[in-house]
Amino acid sequence: MNTSFEKLGSILVVTLTGKINSVNAAQVESDIMGQVSNGERALLLDMDALEYISSAGLRVVLLAAKKLKQSGGVLVLYGMQSQIREVFDISGFLNILTVTDTREQALAIFPSPG
Repeated sequence: MNTSFEKLGSILVVTLTGKINSVNAAQVESDIMGQVSNGERALLLDMDALEYISSAGLRVVLLAAKKLKQSGGVLVLYGMQSQIREVFDISGFLNILTVTDTREQALAIFPSPG
């Protein structure tokens, strides 16, 4: 599992690569929540290279969404492979999270700066 960060103006793009499971979910949570605790309010999760997510990984995404909502922030996910989308669908997360197919669609959801 690899988590990388890229800043696009006020948006922090979080790229998730590999698998999120019970072994590494705590580290992913620490990485993402650390960014939110440091003041990031616009997170874009790039899931294009994510191959697997367990319930522990779903919990990390839900925690980030709740924390951002509490602070007036925005979380958008994009690029889910079909098997990842199915996990989010079955869990009901597609109904409560903002999910798009492409990076361009995701970026369009964030408020324009200024």
